[in-house]
Amino acid sequence: MTASITPNNVSAQDQASNPVNEASKIRLARFDVDATPTVGSMMAYDRVKRVEEMTLRARGIVLLGADDPIVLCAVDWIGIGNEGHDQFRGRLAEAAGTTPDRVAVHTLHQHDAPRCDFTAERLVNEAGKSDLGPYDSSLAREVLNRLADAVKEGINGATEVTHAGWGTAEVKDVASNRRLQDETGRVIATRYTACRDPKLIAAPDGTIDPELTSLTFYSGDKVLAVLTHYACHPQSYYRTGVPSPDFPGLARFIRGQARPDVLHVHFNGAGGNIGAGKYNDGSPANRMRLAHRVADAMEQAASNSTKFAITSDDIRWAYTPVSLPPAPHLDADALREKLADWNTTDYWGSPDDLAWLLRCQNGHQVELSCLSIADVRLLHMPGELFVEYQLAAKAMRPDLKISMAAYGDYGPGYIGTEEAYGQGGYETSQRASKVGPEVEAVLMDGVRELLEVEAAEATVEIKTESPSEVESR
Repeated sequence: MTASITPNNVSAQDQASNPVNEASKIRLARFDVDATPTVGSMMAYDRVKRVEEMTLRARGIVLLGADDPIVLCAVDWIGIGNEGHDQFRGRLAEAAGTTPDRVAVHTLHQHDAPRCDFTAERLVNEAGKSDLGPYDSSLAREVLNRLADAVKEGINGATEVTHAGWGTAEVKDVASNRRLQDETGRVIATRYTACRDPKLIAAPDGTIDPELTSLTFYSGDKVLAVLTHYACHPQSYYRTGVPSPDFPGLARFIRGQARPDVLHVHFNGAGGNIGAGKYNDGSPANRMRLAHRVADAMEQAASNSTKFAITSDDIRWAYTPVSLPPAPHLDADALREKLADWNTTDYWGSPDDLAWLLRCQNGHQVELSCLSIADVRLLHMPGELFVEYQLAAKAMRPDLKISMAAYGDYGPGYIGTEEAYGQGGYETSQRASKVGPEVEAVLMDGVRELLEVEAAEATVEIKTESPSEVESR
């Protein structure tokens, strides 16, 4: 199940001075398809009124030559959960000639965008509903076909990778913590992704991770693809009826226009309790301001990248399945009763809650995974993960370069820290989170395993900063 990850201790200069045989070569395939819903179809909250200039994308890369192929995919949707997530990983694996455990699928969590949950769709069907609303998977099945074709085509034209590059940059005036607390730690207000309350705006950024990371793949001097990670809810404004990749997608588009020969793939980090509320009042003009701030960081991180030679010996893939604890408030019988009264105006509730609970009861495990490239680690995690998990992972191995993508399997909803479940607030409420407080221990153990942190050395714990600590920073 879990492959070993061995840090690379060979310098780029030593690698470059040694001849590389054919067996050690890495190739990269790129894929990119349209994932935009059509007029009249249902997104996460509203039906599509019209489609404008910006499309939603499903894009990523396939790495070939390091054992079985590895697939990384990012989708401009609010979430892909439960059997939907299984199907995306399975179809991509089949197209790439690999196994699902070597595929990572994540969404960026834009809100004027579709959702996908085949389990919830089946439950709504079984309840006799004629209108499946946001659970209608027609678009998802079309996109899966497009992705399968694009992956196969990309592999046929795969290009040799000779080097990788790692860079970071600080994103300024975008992210702020959503959970505003009093001196006891109790959440007293939620600073949502658009905020007009002067008191909430004036509060400090709070606990965030301002770092955007950039992983570049080269063939000689030619840049093939850039993977970026940044933790923040991606909304500037929404509920427009117009599909939009919002400001992270616009930032990615800006970089793509500057480098049209390069595939730019962006992943949302552990941004469950992070939003742009301190810097965003929800006005349309702010979307482009936020987009340019993220795009500037993308450009800076890429331009500051340290380039190093790689072969197949530098690449490892590891995964570990974990059983996430369902939230104690979830009751299958009660959810089935509610399902009988469900209609399309109930954006969240019994279908997805019941879907997740049944999966847990049937023994389903979520697979955490990690791509290792020399001393770079890309962690792949489920749900709307709190930023504290990302910060803790980086603190565990300061000797490594670590990024985290959350919003993998969307089934569990928000995933808070153990402490957060006793502090109140929307993100850990029964409405938002489908897992129990003990989820922290499960996920932290999985991250330690993937980062090869020995139990005796596992001294890093998730720590929630107190309001006074945040104020003093």
